[in-house]
Amino acid sequence: MFVEIVFVGLPIDRDEVEEALEAAFGSDGEITGAGGGMGRCHLDLEIEESLDPDTALARLRGVLIGLGVEEHATLNVSD
Repeated sequence: MFVEIVFVGLPIDRDEVEEALEAAFGSDGEITGAGGGMGRCHLDLEIEESLDPDTALARLRGVLIGLGVEEHATLNVSD
């Protein structure tokens, strides 16, 4: 599963989010891209197919909530 996480008005450094996601997913996921500009930024997260999609998204949302940035994020999910 591929998830593009788009942030608008992110109140913390994008690298903090990236590090938290890497710690939460370990070998179950990998940040494969990132970018930013014009008040927006994004992270691309590739999640192992063996991980249940609902479990993966719950884990992702848990990280965003824990960092206090969920309201700044839009998740674009694809296979």
